[in-house]
Amino acid sequence: MSAETSTIAVSKGMLWTGRIMSAIPILLTAFASVLKLINSPSVVEGTVRLGYSQALIRPVGAIEMACIIVYAIPRTSVLGAILFTGLFGGATATLVRVGDPSFPFPIILGMMVWGGLFFRDPRVRALIPLRSPAE
Repeated sequence: MSAETSTIAVSKGMLWTGRIMSAIPILLTAFASVLKLINSPSVVEGTVRLGYSQALIRPVGAIEMACIIVYAIPRTSVLGAILFTGLFGGATATLVRVGDPSFPFPIILGMMVWGGLFFRDPRVRALIPLRSPAE
């Protein structure tokens, strides 16, 4: 990527839109991660209902927390978005497999992760232009 892409300023409106869009999946995932790390009884019940072993709860909580940290650091945010995509993809597949009607929720969170990054990072906007260069 060219050096000029990284020096393009982001407007305050776009920056704050991106921050808010990014904060929602971060906060929701952080809440879920903490519940997993403390082994909340409701999380244990839900995890077993979804067909996963109780022994996986804390490792999944740690993976979620790692995704949050990597995504929240501007220098590694693209890698964090990729990791979140995998996390939310697995969540979606699990919810579809058990017939849970809330399966669109992780899809929406994944869209918010990438949308937030799109608004706050000019490098991502350079990779995913919304209009053709001829316009």
